[in-house]
Amino acid sequence: MIKISVAAAAVVSLLVSSAFADDTEPKRVLKNNMMEVYKTLPSSVDNLSDAFTEGTFYGRLRMNAFNWDWKNDQVNDDNKAFGIGGSMIYKTAPLHGVSATAGLYYANNPFSSLREDDADVGDVKAGKDTFSRYNVKTSGDWSMAVLAQAYLQYDLSKTSFKVGRQIFESFLTKSNDTKMIPNTFEGYTVTINEIPKTRIRGAYFNSQKLRDHTTFHDVLTFKDSSGESWNNNDDAAVHKGLNYTNLSAHGKEENELVVVDLKNKSIDNLVVDVTYGSVPGLLSSLTGEFNYKIKLGDKLSLTPGVRHMQQFDNGAGEIGGASLDGSLAGLTGAKSGYKDASTLDTSLTMARLVLTDGIFKAQVGYSAVADEADIVAPWRGFPTGGYTRAMAQYNWRADTKTTSAEVYYDFGKAKILDGFSALARYAIQDFDEDKQAGGVQADSNILHIDFRQQFTPTFDAKIRMAFVDADERVADGIDKDSYNEYRFELNYLF
Repeated sequence: MIKISVAAAAVVSLLVSSAFADDTEPKRVLKNNMMEVYKTLPSSVDNLSDAFTEGTFYGRLRMNAFNWDWKNDQVNDDNKAFGIGGSMIYKTAPLHGVSATAGLYYANNPFSSLREDDADVGDVKAGKDTFSRYNVKTSGDWSMAVLAQAYLQYDLSKTSFKVGRQIFESFLTKSNDTKMIPNTFEGYTVTINEIPKTRIRGAYFNSQKLRDHTTFHDVLTFKDSSGESWNNNDDAAVHKGLNYTNLSAHGKEENELVVVDLKNKSIDNLVVDVTYGSVPGLLSSLTGEFNYKIKLGDKLSLTPGVRHMQQFDNGAGEIGGASLDGSLAGLTGAKSGYKDASTLDTSLTMARLVLTDGIFKAQVGYSAVADEADIVAPWRGFPTGGYTRAMAQYNWRADTKTTSAEVYYDFGKAKILDGFSALARYAIQDFDEDKQAGGVQADSNILHIDFRQQFTPTFDAKIRMAFVDADERVADGIDKDSYNEYRFELNYLF
């Protein structure tokens, strides 16, 4: 496990003692996936001066520690990471429907004993978002400071417009704020709630800022004009064949992301979600999801859900190939287990059953990707999220089938242990061995466990663990995919 230095322990002790002294009602809370839910927002005012003086600050201090232990140390390097920092978000009071939000974020690892050497930052797995690999490589700087949110907002009736840097939580795009700084986008969004029991949203983004970046970058392009892989979209799920060199040859090195979604609850107990996403001129997708709640008693319910995602190739396949690793770029025909190396046409289908009484939740899920191409989704939305995805897994490669089961229990709501909750998830991931030459990993089983303790309304701690048991690779008989992972997180809101 991670050994915390005296200096780090002192910082953590200060954070904990300050948090325990605060038992006030929070202005915002964190969901289990670390999404923010605002409980208090500024009230409307009638003059410009009050718009600023009556605004609200939202502060946060946080710490994250990571340890990644590979089973096979001969082919992989164990790694660790640590981050401490926080954020300050300010929202002005609305004036005639107009308001503004700015969010400044900071992260640092000042303790050399809790991080890898500068030359080894490329080895870091889950903890890489506590720092910028590009900044460490180019300047040795382990800190990050970025204005990740900065937008104007206009509210009229039940419609809201935003322009600027912002968080947009959707099927395709999420803040995924489980490290130090959220994933945000720059552009325009509109949310319409004029139709009863229906929400319609639209987004047009011209850039993205991944969690370990201090500048905004393209929404899709891998590598920059100099060939640097850490200075553009280097998300773990990025399509490496859609890199600057390949895309610029077709005049497509600068891209936009369009997202339109609809949520409808017109039919009792039925929730319908439809999402359209597009990187114009390259690829698009259409996703439908249905969840129907069946009441089994006063509190107990069973909810079957299905989700289907259809991905359409609008030119990206010919440029980057069917595989996310980029090895099929410019190729045609059957290659590396892919039936057609030059297309990204594919689909993903999922189903689940959720049994819950508000305290206890049990879920079983299944997902299957068509034996065609990989799903392209480097925006932290996770296409299999909520169905079969386990922590740090990317199970949307072509012909991948995943079966999962999970159990969640809120000991606080059950009046057993105040503020404590636990989750256990087990996933069986069946990847296509024939596609390992195209970058696909070996079959694996993963056990993922979370423990969360809400000490006060504004202070919580979380421990996360994952144990991955993978098969050996077909080509060389070597286990390259088994590992154990440990995470520890503290959050204090003020």
